[in-house]
Amino acid sequence: MWSFIVAIVVGFIAGLIARAIHPGEDKAGFIMTTLLGIVGALLATYVGRWLGWYGENASAGFIASVIGAIIVLIIYNFIAKRTG
Repeated sequence: MWSFIVAIVVGFIAGLIARAIHPGEDKAGFIMTTLLGIVGALLATYVGRWLGWYGENASAGFIASVIGAIIVLIIYNFIAKRTG
C-alpha cells in the first residue's frame, strides 16, 4: 500500500514537471497528470530494463521518470490533436 501511494506522489510530481517542460497547451487535470507521471515512470523502468540499464527488480529514477512522462505527454497530445 505504501509503495502505491509513493508511486502516485512521484508520478504526480513527474507529470507536473513534464507538463512544465513540454511547450504547448495541456488541458489535463490532476488525475490525468498523475496517470501521465505513473505511465512515464513505468515506461522508463521497462525501457531501462530492456536496455540493461536497470536490474530486474530496480525501477527508474526520478529524472528518467520525468523523461518518460514527457514522452507519454507528447504521444498523448499527438493523439488528442488527431481525435479532436
